Amino acid sequence: MNVEKNITVAFTGHRNYNRSADAELRELLEALYADGYRRFLCGMAWGFDLAAAEAVVELRAEHSDVQLIAVEPFADFRKLFRGEDAERYERVKAAADKVVVVGERGDRMDYILRNDYLVANASAIVAWWNGTKHGGTAYTVKQARKAKILCYNLCDRELPLF
Repeated sequence: MNVEKNITVAFTGHRNYNRSADAELRELLEALYADGYRRFLCGMAWGFDLAAAEAVVELRAEHSDVQLIAVEPFADFRKLFRGEDAERYERVKAAADKVVVVGERGDRMDYILRNDYLVANASAIVAWWNGTKHGGTAYTVKQARKAKILCYNLCDRELPLF
């Protein structure tokens, strides 16, 4: 495992995130920082992804060695955003230390490539996953479990932290 992967956390979560876990997310980020994590990968979707990235920006205000990496599924991903989500997207992207674009077509496969990139380049995953069996968050959690990556689920305390 490379050194960067050892210090890298990726986020995955539903787009309908209701900000109910913001306090827990910030506490977890501080704990992960204390454990040596410094790089944070954001898949850039509205909902949990952007909320997690905003929390990383706050963490970086306290710890200058924190890095935020924006991982976009395709180059024109921004065109899918409207209103406040578009503004948040722009702020997060501007705050990112690096932007990675994994796909070219703008189709479903690019989302899979993005999620695979998150799992392949992190040693921990922070999820806001409601237990559904379908969709990008479920796919990413499943891939992380297969890879035996440490995962934290902030969505439902009844669902296991795995």
